[in-house]
Amino acid sequence: MDVLNAITLFANFVFVPGLAYGAQLALGALGITLIYSILRFANFAHGDQMAFGTMVVILLTWWFQSLGVSLGPLPTALLALPLGMAALALYALAADKFVYRHYREIKAPPIRLVMASVGVMFVTNGLVRVIIGPDDQAFMDGERFIVRAGNFRRAMGLNEGLAIKSSQALTVVIAIALVVALFWFLNRTRTGKSMRAFSDNEDLALLSGISPQKVVTVTWIIAAALMTIAGTLYGLDKSFKPFTYFQLLLPMFAAAIVGGVGNPVGAILGGFVVAFSEVTITYAYKKFLTYLVPESLAPEGLMQLLSTDYKFAVSFIILVVVLLVRPTGLMRGKVI
Repeated sequence: MDVLNAITLFANFVFVPGLAYGAQLALGALGITLIYSILRFANFAHGDQMAFGTMVVILLTWWFQSLGVSLGPLPTALLALPLGMAALALYALAADKFVYRHYREIKAPPIRLVMASVGVMFVTNGLVRVIIGPDDQAFMDGERFIVRAGNFRRAMGLNEGLAIKSSQALTVVIAIALVVALFWFLNRTRTGKSMRAFSDNEDLALLSGISPQKVVTVTWIIAAALMTIAGTLYGLDKSFKPFTYFQLLLPMFAAAIVGGVGNPVGAILGGFVVAFSEVTITYAYKKFLTYLVPESLAPEGLMQLLSTDYKFAVSFIILVVVLLVRPTGLMRGKVI
């Protein structure tokens, strides 16, 4: 029975949160690797653009809620999600037209595009803070849990309960559906094949008659969709705060680099590697170990390797180690 309590405790505080967080990072890393492989620069505005799309979803969600519109047990944010994706796509395309296109046309080195994205990052961050404010914003409604800890505990006869939030379940389901749809699009459609060809060899793709502007436009639209969905799912699961989305840039970049920049499968794998690394290293194992060892050997301290305040340091360490040991990542992406 103690073993089952330990497993339930671990699932409740490590596995389930890590799975949801990993799916959110994977979607964010997919957007980063898509932009890097096709547009050939690291988009440092990714986190704040994610916040911008999520902000639009939140504002529309509040509006729908004020009108009495809802999806019942599902979050109303799902109703606002397509509009948020469209708004971010327009914003990203505007940034491309007025900022990035010039540097592409003059064949500027990638570092200039990176620095330009830093400027876009600051502008976007300021816009989000002015419009919605710097504080936490809650917008989750509908059924909060699909599995409640108390019900699970009574049903299984255990001391520990397992709680699964509807936002966590939605994150995993939507992430799986999105990944399947994205891979189908890239491998089965003419536009997707054009994007892959452009990524592999830009000059050869141009000689084949592929329109570079069309590829760029579609890339930003897909990236905007991934950013908005990832940001909204993260906000539903936790809460929305602009600065937090800026901080998410580090674990998302770490996920993309761990998996292999330019490799979509690697981005997904890297998202879960980074997420579970953060969650497992910052979890306090005292209660978990108390169930597994004799009472005389029960630990007195928290048995926590790192405080949750420093969880982003885990991403930084992973990032540095991968760049030093295996720059191409686990799935052999492009060298940074």
